[in-house]
Amino acid sequence: MYKQALIVIDLLYDFVNPNGAVYHENNEKLLPKVSQLITQAREEDTLIIFMRHSHRAGKYDPKTLTGRKNCLEGTGGDELAPSLPVDEAKDYILKKRRYSSFVGTDLDLILREHDIKKVLICGTKTNNCVRSTVEDAYHLGYDTVVVGDCVATDKPEVNEIYLYDINRYYGQVISSEELFN
Repeated sequence: MYKQALIVIDLLYDFVNPNGAVYHENNEKLLPKVSQLITQAREEDTLIIFMRHSHRAGKYDPKTLTGRKNCLEGTGGDELAPSLPVDEAKDYILKKRRYSSFVGTDLDLILREHDIKKVLICGTKTNNCVRSTVEDAYHLGYDTVVVGDCVATDKPEVNEIYLYDINRYYGQVISSEELFN
């Protein structure tokens, strides 16, 4: 039985690869740290869930896709970064169509089926998908922890503002070093 879940948000080709549609180096820099976090989490009996933001090519809701088209099905842009240590036999990989990992997905169902009370959250983008997921986790009654050195957005100052806000209202923000020590 798992004691907690790690939700890895949107570490996808379009965000982490220099050729990706919405690449930013801050996202790419997360990969080694998040990979280490995933490995440590497995050792601590943690359920691992990867979230993939994925838009239907030509059928997306234009209100949810601003700027450059990204993470489109069939383009490879919505695929997980290959350097992530995914265990397809044990881990869950869920598609999402909105910023929140809970909206329109089986995430809440999977967490409840495993009697998970605490969720650890990492990934990109702190100001959109991470924040939306954290808020929904809080509203659904989960003990929510954001791994502060394992989230990013384009601007470090924006990242810090959102982490401050999350820590104040929706959960706890701690470092990966603090998490398992």
